[in-house]
Order: sequence, then C-alpha cells, then structure tokens
Amino acid sequence: MVLKDALQTIQTHRNLSPHYAELLDILEEILILREEHRRRMQREIFPINEKLIAAKMAGGLPLVDFSSVINDLEEPQAYFLALLEIAERRAPGETGEMARKILEGEIRFNDLIYESFNSVPLEEEATEDEEESSFDLVELFIEESLRPALEKVVAHYGEAARKANWTEGYCPICGREPKIGEIRDKNESRYLFCNQCGFEWKYLRVKCPFCGNEEQHSLAYFTIEGDERYSVDVCNECKRYIKIVDFREAKQKADLDVEDIATLHLDMLANDEGYN
Repeated sequence: MVLKDALQTIQTHRNLSPHYAELLDILEEILILREEHRRRMQREIFPINEKLIAAKMAGGLPLVDFSSVINDLEEPQAYFLALLEIAERRAPGETGEMARKILEGEIRFNDLIYESFNSVPLEEEATEDEEESSFDLVELFIEESLRPALEKVVAHYGEAARKANWTEGYCPICGREPKIGEIRDKNESRYLFCNQCGFEWKYLRVKCPFCGNEEQHSLAYFTIEGDERYSVDVCNECKRYIKIVDFREAKQKADLDVEDIATLHLDMLANDEGYN
C-alpha cells in the first residue's frame, strides 16, 4: 500500500508539473526496484551493537558508522547496478561504463560509498553540462543503493532513536544531512527526513539543522505565492536551507521521497538567493 500511495502521488505531480515528468518517471522506477530489493534482502548488512545505542545517541553519533566502509555490500552493489540500468536505458553509454568498471574491479563499490559519506570527490569533476547531469544521477543512485539495507536498521532501531530525544540536525541512523522536512500536528512540530535511510525525527522549529543557529533574526523562510504548503527555511549564518512541506490543511500524509523531487523549483530558488 505504501508503494501504491507513492506511485499515485507521483502521478498527481506528473499531471501538475509535466516539466518534472522525466525525473518522476525515474523515481517511479526507483521505488518499484527498491521494493523488489527490499523483499529479497535476507540478512542484516549493517549490524548494530545494541549495548552501544544509548551511548551513541547521547554522544551525537549515528548508529551506522561510515567513517570506514568494511561491510559486505554485495546486495547494495547489485541494487546499484540495477539502478544504473535505469539511466542506461535513457542515455546509453553514460552509466554503462561505470557498471563495467565495478564488475571488473576497476572501481570498488565500497569506495564509492565511503566517498559519498566523507565528502571526497568521485573519480573526476564534471566539466560539461551533460557530464554533470550524469554525475548527479550517479550520486543519487549511490545514495539510493543503501536505502533497503538502512531501512532494516530504521525498522529495528528507529524507535530507540526517537526515545533518545536526538537533538542533532543530521540523521541519528546514518548521519546524512536532511534535504526536506515536514510540519505536523497542532503544535506545528517540525520533522526532518533522511533521504538516505527514510528515517524522520523531530527537530526544533526555530533552529538551523546545519549549524545549530537559534537566533531568530538570522533565521527566515520564504514561500511560493499561491501555494503555502511548501516553504524553504533558510539560515543567514551558514547560508544553508531546507525545504519544508505542510499538508495539515489538506489532511494528507506527505511522501517526502516524492516531494523532494517535486519541489526542485524550491532548490533552484534557494540557490538563486545564495543558499546552498
């Protein structure tokens, strides 16, 4: 039912925003493929030492440590290669070469995951627009390749993370920074969403999740005229931003995976205003 609801949401956005049709088509394929790999996955790829959970949460350390990547990532790698096929069908040659290098051992998949979490550039900087587009899609697929495995961690230990009253702006499960969040309930609570593992956690409404700034005069937001369900929270100290959805009046639950793609115009507006 979750997948069915997500696909219906994608169709709604496809009708409303035809200029995002190609990206939404890709997302639709990703969600279907994600469900297939989630069902196939049998083992725990990221085992958690339950004795350390309380200490990690108290110390601001996410449950899964990506400072080194020594795990057996055979299943995420298989998922990543399947994801690359999505791009290869649309633009033959652009991602097929990467798949070949991984299969032949020229590129280690574990290294790609390490680089993704530790801000190390991949093989080379993109110089042409077409290369940059392909590079961004590969980054999306690298992030997505861990999603089914990390969702298992969320399923088993997400409640422990919620009870720990996590106060950091990065994800308590995997450490990734959020791109989007949601306003919920009558208290207007703000929840941040991790695209990497799918975890959501409550976070102070007036606080920058990236630098911790709580000074109201340097925190702001902007909305799109005519649709105040969507807004962008910005920090004028670190010049970062996060997209926020508020569907309380519509009385619908937001699918933040879909909304992140459907609100790319907000990313562009924030970038134009000097936020990143």
